[in-house]
This record gives sequence, C-alpha cells and structure tokens, in this order.
Amino acid sequence: MQQVPFGNTGLMTPPLIFGSTALGNLFQVFSDESKLAVMRAIVAHLPKPVVIDSAGKYGAGLALEVMGNCLRELGVADDEVIISNKLAWLRAPLQTPEPTFEPGAWFGLQHDAVQDISYTGMRQCFEQGLELLGGDYSTQLISVHDPDEYLDAAASPDDRKRRFDDILAAYAALRELKAEGAAKGIGVGAKNWRSIQEIDAQVELDWVMFANSYTLYSHPADLLAFMDSLHAKGVAIINSAVFNAGFLTGGEFFNYVKLDQNNPQHAEKFAWRERFFALCQQHGQTPAEVCIQFGRSHPGIVSLALSTSKPQRVKTNVDAMSVEIPGAFWVALQQAGLLAGDHPYIG
Repeated sequence: MQQVPFGNTGLMTPPLIFGSTALGNLFQVFSDESKLAVMRAIVAHLPKPVVIDSAGKYGAGLALEVMGNCLRELGVADDEVIISNKLAWLRAPLQTPEPTFEPGAWFGLQHDAVQDISYTGMRQCFEQGLELLGGDYSTQLISVHDPDEYLDAAASPDDRKRRFDDILAAYAALRELKAEGAAKGIGVGAKNWRSIQEIDAQVELDWVMFANSYTLYSHPADLLAFMDSLHAKGVAIINSAVFNAGFLTGGEFFNYVKLDQNNPQHAEKFAWRERFFALCQQHGQTPAEVCIQFGRSHPGIVSLALSTSKPQRVKTNVDAMSVEIPGAFWVALQQAGLLAGDHPYIG
C-alpha cells in the first residue's frame, strides 16, 4: 500500500485511514487491551505516517485520550501519525446517569460533551484535543464536525441562517489555525453531503469527508457531479461509512439507526441486502470487499475511512483494498438494480 498525496495540503497519506469510534466506546465498552491491540495492528499494517480520524464527540473525548495513551505505549512518534480531529464538541462534567449528547450510543463514559460551533468554540476544541492527546501529538487535519446536524436542529429559517453564520465563524478560526501552522488542512465531515456542498460554496476547503453518502447502496448522480467538482479543484475526498454503518455487511444499524425486519418501512433495505448477499454468494464475492472497492471507485477519493473494534479486522481491511472485483460482477449488480446502470466509474 503506497502513500498518496492528500489534496493540496502537502501531506502524504495511505489510501486507508482508520476511525476511532471504538476507542470512545461506541455502542459498547471495549477493554483497554482490545483498544491497544487495534492501535498496534493499525501501526503494523499501514505505511507511516498512519492517519487516524477522531473527534471530541467520540466518547466525550475518550477516543482522543485513549489514542494518545496507545500511541505513546507503542512508541509511535509524532511524525509517524497524522491525526484528524473533527471539532465541535467540548468535554464537560457528567452530571446525569448517562451522557446527554448522544443517548444510547456511548457507554462507560466518565464525562459528558457540549456542542460549541463558533469561532471561540473551535479554538477551545482544538486546544482541548491536544490536551486529551497528552501533549505529545499534533493535529494536522481539522474540521467542523457534523455541521449538517447543527443546521437540522434549527427552529426556523432565521435560526438556520444564524447557525450557518456560526459555521462560517468556526471556519474563520480554522483558517487562522492553519495560517499559524497549527494544522496543515481544514475540511468538513458530515453525513448529509448537501451541507458539505453548501459550505464548499463559501469556504475554501482542503478536504471533505462523506459519511453514509457514496456507497454501493446510495450513489446519486448529483452527488457524483459534486464529487467531480471537488476533484477538479484538488480537494481531497475521504469516504467513510461505506457499509452504511455496517448494514451492508450484515449489521443491525443502517446509518446509525437500528432497523427492524418486522417494520414495513425497513423492508426495502432488508430486501436489497438479501439480493446483494445472494449475488455475492453466487459470484464468490465478499460483501465487505465489494463495498470497499465501490467506496473508493471515484477518482477524487484519496482515502477510505474504516472503523473497527477488532484487531484482526485491520489486516482484513488492508487486504481488501487490493482485491479486484470482476467486471462481470458489477454488471450483475447493475442488472439486478443494485448499482446504477450509468455509473461512470465502475461496472
């Protein structure tokens, strides 16, 4: 696996980066030993500098804290790792039985988190992130985390405009941090790609991270056109959640919402997956490998971001990056209506 240029930032990164949600105890508590084992596998199987994506929201800062501890224990130097920190949430005292910022998602936490998307908030989030990492590691990539969710919470059009102004103020702070040499690139990570498009129209971005957007299940033509425009400008694209939060490989959650086979509103997704699995079995393909290869098919995609809580999955994901899917299988997916027949980059 070779390093590739990361847009116009001057950084070189692997085509596979790892998310750190498991380090923050997403959906369950993971042991310190298992977290260290995952980090050890990442360092062992990827060319340096490895890239790890995190956020103050992940376990109310726990992911950043654990990451710093693991990197130190493994003897990883600052120049051997590129840390991407998505900024918007500050660690705060836990004053309720469970954290309030995302109930039911994070477990075993000793802190809460509060959102602050503003000029001052970005500065505070950035500094707190460095503190949580333990002072030994820098943050090369920074972004505003989930601006789509922030905008969706607006109570009125005027409130949405105010919130978008907050986002623009946040980017003013990020631009200053980059100008000061504190970071190499500024970007955005969001689940709703339309919000990325809205921000891109007013902010000069170095990179973007799509989540749950460009996947085998969902790859609309207007998204492809936007990705084409980003690629033409030299904006690096990170594609994450290529399994739609695990559903495409057999999980219960689709885009972080738990689905029920007995719910008629969820029936189409289960039917799609059944047909997908049947075709994979018929053609001798592995669903995860198919999703990974589709997820990196657009020429503007510099890296895939994958998360795992299992050390053995790190090498599996690395190996999946070099798997070649036969053209006949893509054609079969198109004929089955599981892949757009006019998709320009695969099939």
